[in-house]
Amino acid sequence: MYAITGITGQVGGVVARQLLAQHKGVRAVVRDAAKGAQWAAQGCGLALADMNDAAALERAFHGAQGVFILLPPTFDPTPGFPEARGCIAAIRQALLAAQPKKVVCLSTVGAQASQENLLNQLGLLEEALSDLPMPVAFLRAGWFIENALWDVAAARAGAMPSYLQPLDKPVPMVATADVGRVAAELLLEDWAGKRVIELEGPKRITPLQLAAGFGKLLGREVEAQIVPRFTWADLFRAQGMGNPLPRMQMLDGFNEGWIEFEGGRAGSRKGEVELDTVLRELIARAA
Repeated sequence: MYAITGITGQVGGVVARQLLAQHKGVRAVVRDAAKGAQWAAQGCGLALADMNDAAALERAFHGAQGVFILLPPTFDPTPGFPEARGCIAAIRQALLAAQPKKVVCLSTVGAQASQENLLNQLGLLEEALSDLPMPVAFLRAGWFIENALWDVAAARAGAMPSYLQPLDKPVPMVATADVGRVAAELLLEDWAGKRVIELEGPKRITPLQLAAGFGKLLGREVEAQIVPRFTWADLFRAQGMGNPLPRMQMLDGFNEGWIEFEGGRAGSRKGEVELDTVLRELIARAA
């Protein structure tokens, strides 16, 4: 049996479906039974646990052949990342108590970066779980192509704002279908100690290519437009963010190149899902 956190999200859902397709037992770790109903209907066991509740997580992880850990994303964190630190402490305590056979954690490109930015939360997760007594793998994924869902409406209107700049700079991006598939493969593998797997798509993608991909599928010209750096703080605050600096620092890291895979492009594993496949799904979802 494999315990899957974040199963109601894109990556966790792919992990679970991959395992179910191979007739593996899956335990869906969810905050409430209603959110797990569709997974129970597919034959999954249910474990109710908040990611801050170490005792509930221990019960959810107990007896598992493997556990998939997805740290709940906090896009507008309090300074010092107390939200992430609380979850990480509970996760570590639960894993030490439950002693599953292995652990696979979703991490991120740039988790090893020392510069302050939003992705430091995943660096903290890696740091806290690196010395677990069972085998642990950190799957460092590139920028999710699915983030472009927020650009569909603008692309339909002919202009796609880009915080990633310059517009011709290739960015390590990956489809969530590839991330979930590789995570499921890792759960079924055997290894000793700590592993780091860095994953991106078949090709790196520029904002210009993203706009061109939308244009091809929408049948119209779509122009990528730089969002000036000096406007970011006010724009993010207008969207409701109280602490936009970590998000801005993350974007700076991609744009300046210090958010990168530790092994670089040559050292990363490559996914299979192409840009057009994801954009087609996003356009259909936003219809």
